[in-house]
Amino acid sequence: ALMVALLVIDNGYQACIMAPTEILANQHLATLRHMLQGSDVRVELLTGSTTKKQRAELLPALERGEIDLLIGTHALIEDTVQFANVGLVIVDEQHRFGVAQRARLWGKNRTAPPHVLVMTATPIPRTLAMTVYGDLQVSVIDELPPGRKPIQTYHYSNQRRKSINEFITKQVGLGRQIYVVYPLIQENEELDLADLENGYNTLVQAFPQFRISMVHGKMKAADKDLQMRRFVSGETQILVATTVIEVGVNVPNASVMIIEDAQRFGLSQLHQLRGRVGRGAEQSYCILLTPPEMSADTRKRMDIMCATNDGFRIAEADLELRGPGDMDGTMQSGMALDFKIANLATDGQILQLARDAANSVLDDDPTLSTAYTQIYRDNLAKFKSAAVEYREIS
Repeated sequence: ALMVALLVIDNGYQACIMAPTEILANQHLATLRHMLQGSDVRVELLTGSTTKKQRAELLPALERGEIDLLIGTHALIEDTVQFANVGLVIVDEQHRFGVAQRARLWGKNRTAPPHVLVMTATPIPRTLAMTVYGDLQVSVIDELPPGRKPIQTYHYSNQRRKSINEFITKQVGLGRQIYVVYPLIQENEELDLADLENGYNTLVQAFPQFRISMVHGKMKAADKDLQMRRFVSGETQILVATTVIEVGVNVPNASVMIIEDAQRFGLSQLHQLRGRVGRGAEQSYCILLTPPEMSADTRKRMDIMCATNDGFRIAEADLELRGPGDMDGTMQSGMALDFKIANLATDGQILQLARDAANSVLDDDPTLSTAYTQIYRDNLAKFKSAAVEYREIS
């Protein structure tokens, strides 16, 4: 992504990287500034925590073209953020953003749309469908970095608390660290789910010998950073969190991910959360906890997670379970395409041949204006009702 951004900057344009959390945006800033040390490329950060004074300096500089690469969160799509000439938009962990959110970034250059690079370890159903039907060219990294072992994933009833606690004790005794993720911050009377605050208190009582940190989205940025730093440095052994740690948290010593009420999370989220461990050379584990009684759909998701670490197989299963979404609109899953024969999840090769054939028709007749292409034009008019061209922005 940085190499592409440098090509764009070299040609007189600006680039931006949008990440879903402040933790990840800050991590990108530190990484890229380190990689760009000694160059004259100016990199800045814009998030919800950027002060009014900082914004007063940063936004005019961006509009004058003095900032080459802007890293940020959803703050980048605010109307007040104006570029001089943005030529590349990079959306990291794009499964965490809505279609319309990505489209707003795409509209930040008024003269010509910027190039768009989207990155994710778990393509959502709509993205997988777009690789076949949309203007989305795909680059694939399908192997682990050297020295990493595949994560072992297990699904247990949440009533096996005693054996889970014994496993935690054993892992911390080996010098490892543990994530425990909850779907809720506070107890909710309407939802019978484990919550972070009660979970934190229970863990403190169960493990008085260990130090425990807590992180969630409603904390002040400074408090969140402090708790994260304590875990990264090894000062605390257990991090209790919500999905705020789903992306961008890199602690090689953390070897266990425990997900409470895993039935509340989609496949993409479960795979991303699992990806927080397995970053060092030690064997890592992901434990999915659910109530003993669960739906057939939940059981399928748990079985898929235990069967594979492959993000592509998980994305294909997600597509089969949820449908591809609306490629002309903003729905990112659902709306099953009622094909008579084809299966978007498994027929990638033949669908690619069909796409190549469609492209060759358009190469010969881009406006579909000949009698030969009349049938295509009529069908396109019938299906094409969206006012906004969302299909263009992957």
